[in-house]
Amino acid sequence: MRAVVGLGNPGPEYAATRHNAGFLVADALAAHWQFPPFRRAERARATEGSIASTPVRILKPTTFMNRSGAALASLRADPTFTPERDLLILVDDFQIPLGTFRLRAEGSAGGHNGLKSIEGALQSQQYARLRIGVGPLPEGTADWADYVLAPFEPDQLDEVEGLMPQMIETVEKWLNS
Repeated sequence: MRAVVGLGNPGPEYAATRHNAGFLVADALAAHWQFPPFRRAERARATEGSIASTPVRILKPTTFMNRSGAALASLRADPTFTPERDLLILVDDFQIPLGTFRLRAEGSAGGHNGLKSIEGALQSQQYARLRIGVGPLPEGTADWADYVLAPFEPDQLDEVEGLMPQMIETVEKWLNS
């Protein structure tokens, strides 16, 4: 089982925020792969299916960003699950320019509280992450939290959605690696 976990905050008030870019990509993957609708799971909304004979589960934690690691309990309980091989986190990053993304096999949380929670749950930085650019912070922005918790501007959302085919292709390459 491979797991793709989109990070974000639950609830309609956060749906269109920059911090929910991971949820946006998770939704796009589920739609592209024609997986069933997301359903309630342990501390997450989940859907699953197979891609080229590989079982895949997509999770969207319902724990709020800063406690995202709690949603990994069911994955960690599976003795065959190896995070460095089987886990991909989808996450916003204001230090990466809007309209870009980066796939990394490992690394630090870089100050991102959702990734800090994942690392705390796994006790490791050895897992893949797709960082979705939502930056840079506008000139004079003192608080990055206000920025990432604010909704995308319509043209910014269009730019992120325009990257979906490339991000889906990148996730599919990760699945086949």
